[in-house]
Amino acid sequence: QVQLVESGGGLVQAGGSLILSCAASGRTFSIYAVGWFRQAPGKEREFVATIRNSGSTVYADSVKGRFTISRDNAKNTVYLQLDSLKPDDTDVYYCALKVSIAARYDYWGQGTQVTVSS
Repeated sequence: QVQLVESGGGLVQAGGSLILSCAASGRTFSIYAVGWFRQAPGKEREFVATIRNSGSTVYADSVKGRFTISRDNAKNTVYLQLDSLKPDDTDVYYCALKVSIAARYDYWGQGTQVTVSS
């Protein structure tokens, strides 16, 4: 089992920045990839970015060039740097983990709220 805890959300003005953290504990040696997703009430969950154990990253087109995903293996933590924030980025942000290339994102954190004011 792996546990994920997000932190770092908050209220920020448009154009501002935030750093979200996703701390993993438990069977962290079995991590293949950690992803960030976001969801607003009444909407489907949306993929934001992912980082694989190889270090390769993938971003949604809507955040490419504005968000950066990174990791600190020593701290078992993945970060999401959010820059040039827009009101449309207002969502609950979740981190999730998959243990192999064929697996789904089976482990999820509780989410952290990001609110961007105009």
